[in-house]
Amino acid sequence: MSGLSPSQLLFERARSQRWAGDLAAAAETYRTALRLLPDDHPARWNLAQVLLALGAYEEAWPLFGSRFEADPSIYRPRLSLPEWQGEPIVGGRLLVVFEQGLGDQIQFARFVPVLRDMGVHVTLSCAKPLGPLFEQFGVDLLYGDGKVRPPRVDRWAMICDLPRRMGITLGNLPNAPYLSARPRPAEGRVGVAWKGSPAHRNDANRSLDPAARDMLLALPGAMSLHPEDTGAVDFEETAGLIASLDRVVTVDTSIAHLAGAMGKPTTILLPARETDWRWMVGRSDSPWYPSARLVRQALDEPWSAVVSRLIHENIEDDA
Repeated sequence: MSGLSPSQLLFERARSQRWAGDLAAAAETYRTALRLLPDDHPARWNLAQVLLALGAYEEAWPLFGSRFEADPSIYRPRLSLPEWQGEPIVGGRLLVVFEQGLGDQIQFARFVPVLRDMGVHVTLSCAKPLGPLFEQFGVDLLYGDGKVRPPRVDRWAMICDLPRRMGITLGNLPNAPYLSARPRPAEGRVGVAWKGSPAHRNDANRSLDPAARDMLLALPGAMSLHPEDTGAVDFEETAGLIASLDRVVTVDTSIAHLAGAMGKPTTILLPARETDWRWMVGRSDSPWYPSARLVRQALDEPWSAVVSRLIHENIEDDA
């Protein structure tokens, strides 16, 4: 690494600290790097995620906006309308634009009914598989692939920017269940999701190996929640299945967010490597989803050992 600049060396050090699980040290290293290069967007974006994992939301949200420059794959429309900065908008019309994965959209959709109840006329753009589920918010919906042709609105905002615009901290985070569904007949009592999208950057760590998958499916009353097994055509139908279950056991994927948003007792299996910021550090609970229990994989622990721990803790008796 002798050819790296001082800021690049600091960035690599912070990556190593994050990999080792020392997020407090990583945050300080990123801060040092930003003192050298204040507009280093990857450093700002990574510091934001570290701070969110540490619960420092007030410091993190302004840095969170660097995600677009740090990761060009995150779509951001170019609209001629003014972007909402958090100013009073009661009675106004706000376009909320979706971004990132389906789980992100479910997680951040909690702010839409809050805005609606404040008197804001919301138009929510969302991925098509989420549309029928989000109809219960009672707002205008705009389906699409992220390339938005806006309706008549006064302001617009990216959905993951809503916490910053609304002044969200751990102390005022809305976390009551905000999604529901009419129960559909299910072939079990414990819903299981063992994999996410292979395109996810951390899928190799978060998805279970076949041995661990088979152990979960062997739990009494277990059934798969993956659409290829249930036949569900959208998230509303999957939500109907979850509504009829006693419990959900899932890896960190959209099913975790859906079950948590419904207030369903949910066990979420978290990988030891590159755990997502939203699950924070060292906690077995989630401020975003009070009904969720977090089970964390130890470094170099196989997933089958994690599932064995669940079985020994009689998760099947709790379901």
